[in-house]
Amino acid sequence: MFCGIVEEAAEVVNLIKDQENLHISLKCSFTPALKIDQSVAHNGVCLTVVNITDSVYTVTAIKETLLKSNLGVLKIGDKVNLERSMLMNGRIDGHIVQGHVDQTAICTKVEEAQGSWYFTFQYDTAPGNVTVEKGSVTVNGVSLTVVNSQNDSFQVAIIPYTYNETNFHQIKVGTIVNLEFDILGKYVARLVEHYIKNR
Repeated sequence: MFCGIVEEAAEVVNLIKDQENLHISLKCSFTPALKIDQSVAHNGVCLTVVNITDSVYTVTAIKETLLKSNLGVLKIGDKVNLERSMLMNGRIDGHIVQGHVDQTAICTKVEEAQGSWYFTFQYDTAPGNVTVEKGSVTVNGVSLTVVNSQNDSFQVAIIPYTYNETNFHQIKVGTIVNLEFDILGKYVARLVEHYIKNR
């Protein structure tokens, strides 16, 4: 379980394709604190640490993960947003994030707004994957508030700290990002769908 508050944007230092799997190695300041079998969110995708060597650790993304996320398009040198699982004795500064990416979206617009930025993302509609105005959404693992919610798109407003400390500064028009929609919204949408179907 996560809360969408990114700890670090770490650099991809190695990528190894192994049949339908991808082994991703990253250099990170908190690698010495990690343990084998620990969960870490990568651009919002919960993955298990499988190897640690000095300041570099490795995780493995399987076919299903690569199909649903942007991890398959990573290149060496790319920055990946990282978050370790949350402690249950602390504050939840973002919102409840499972680390289960629902789908990808594409950035269609970036607007500078005198010290902040508006990013617009478009996605293929799917049952339960919806945004609501001023609701929560996770983009590349970052907990954000929805602005200008539409049927298949939304905007988020990014403050300078988030822009600089996450991989948002690398997102441009055409960039593919990971989305995790709000878990409460997904349950409500599923219940409504079930109710309508069984009336």
